[in-house]
Amino acid sequence: MFGKINSFVKDIVLASRIAYLFYPFRKFLLFLSNLAALTAWIQKNKKNVEQKDFFVWKRNYTKRINGFDFVVNKFQLENAPVTYLEFGVASGVSFEWWLNHVKNADAVFFGFDTFEGLPEDWGLFFKKGAMAHDMKEIADKRHTFFKGIFQDTLVKAINDNKALLEKQRRKIIHLDADLFSSTLFVLSQLYPYLKQGDVLIFDEFNVPNHEFYAVKLFRECFYVKLKPISALNNFYQTIFVVE
Repeated sequence: MFGKINSFVKDIVLASRIAYLFYPFRKFLLFLSNLAALTAWIQKNKKNVEQKDFFVWKRNYTKRINGFDFVVNKFQLENAPVTYLEFGVASGVSFEWWLNHVKNADAVFFGFDTFEGLPEDWGLFFKKGAMAHDMKEIADKRHTFFKGIFQDTLVKAINDNKALLEKQRRKIIHLDADLFSSTLFVLSQLYPYLKQGDVLIFDEFNVPNHEFYAVKLFRECFYVKLKPISALNNFYQTIFVVE
């Protein structure tokens, strides 16, 4: 009986279009929902994160390097044959950091970026085309850049390097594309190749409607267990290991 009433009420709401009154506020309502979920997640997980600075009054973006150092030292990666994938190379600062700090000759580094800026608006302050950078010239032959939006480049890159991605070697996946759409797409495509011990680095994790929301949906829909191990700048830069 309750099920029939529930269905009837929903049909009436759809037919009356009363819910359309909330349509102009949908993004703000989604923001409030995700902000509440983010707050609850931080409160639940903050005690178990090995490296964290929560709470600090002022963010220091350069502290994200401390997170990279933490990962290299924790998993002894300096001489490990890792596969490093970075999404959102931009100026190449973090990409070069990893090239310089992982010395193994068999390590492989893939960098993905449009090199023409964001493919869509990000929040209120960063418009489509913002953060454009030229593709940096790097002498280290272990690296490859893929130019274009991820939806155009990643699937082919995966198909061309499937044997490498399936190897029993640790993957370091650095997601710095900012956008919900970009982050969720990358996670969904790499899902079949994630293994226990792989590391996921998020550069803007605590943005409610973007990286946090993408990770939330990814974990819920793919049943992936991710353990946070580092959180800097109030969980802005957050690092997980696949369990």
